[in-house]
Amino acid sequence: MSTDTGSRFDGGALRAGLGLGDPRRLLRGAAGVIGFVVVWHLVSLTQPAYVLPSPAAVADAFAEELASGTMTAALTSSVRHWVPGTIVGTGLGVAAGVAFSWSDLLDDVTAPLVRTLRPVPPLALIGFAIAWFGINDAGAAFIIAVGAFWINYYAAYEAVEGISEDLLDVGRTLGVRGDLDMVRSVVLPASLPGILTGVRTGLGRCWMLVVASEIFGVPGVGREILRASNNLLVDTVIAYILVLSLMYLLVDVAFRAVQRRVLVWRA
Repeated sequence: MSTDTGSRFDGGALRAGLGLGDPRRLLRGAAGVIGFVVVWHLVSLTQPAYVLPSPAAVADAFAEELASGTMTAALTSSVRHWVPGTIVGTGLGVAAGVAFSWSDLLDDVTAPLVRTLRPVPPLALIGFAIAWFGINDAGAAFIIAVGAFWINYYAAYEAVEGISEDLLDVGRTLGVRGDLDMVRSVVLPASLPGILTGVRTGLGRCWMLVVASEIFGVPGVGREILRASNNLLVDTVIAYILVLSLMYLLVDVAFRAVQRRVLVWRA
């Protein structure tokens, strides 16, 4: 039994995450990418290189940055910001969302504060990040954590809020007693699909926040994008944007495989 389950996870889930489950979809996706590159190349012929470089120029810039070691160093720094920021923000966001949605008391007490802080973009907190942590990895991770927190908070909050009262009644009928027992035995399993959707969204959004978290001088992909932009090196800018896209793709594929394994009972 365990061997079959592992096989489904290693094979089917991973193939689905990579988009390999249906060859027709894979071919359509490849055709779309090729078509985009062709259109990009044709349009670039009508524009100066500092406005829209050609795909070949971007590939050259990518290879140059990679060969010099600059891209590897920048990506390593960004991963150091993304990992702790995403983990801390996701954990706190899910915990707060579940707790505040389940407890009317906590929800009433925190609602005004949540509505006040939610509209504040993480970028507006750069001053606090510098004052509290300095221009370093911790400051960048703080910006990312703030963004991850709100995405996961609302995903978890709505997932718990959407649980049917009938399901809770079934839990009580089967002997579930007390808030902690109810949350552990009924609320978390029932809300897990919604929570994981929020986590997946947050993983991608946090890669977007990497750029914002590094524009105040912290080494990383974001600073390299800013440096290239200031020098009108659009080919280099696009090369680093592609790096962020590739990192997001790898993380998303891995998470989708895990998500399918965790939610195998929905199949």
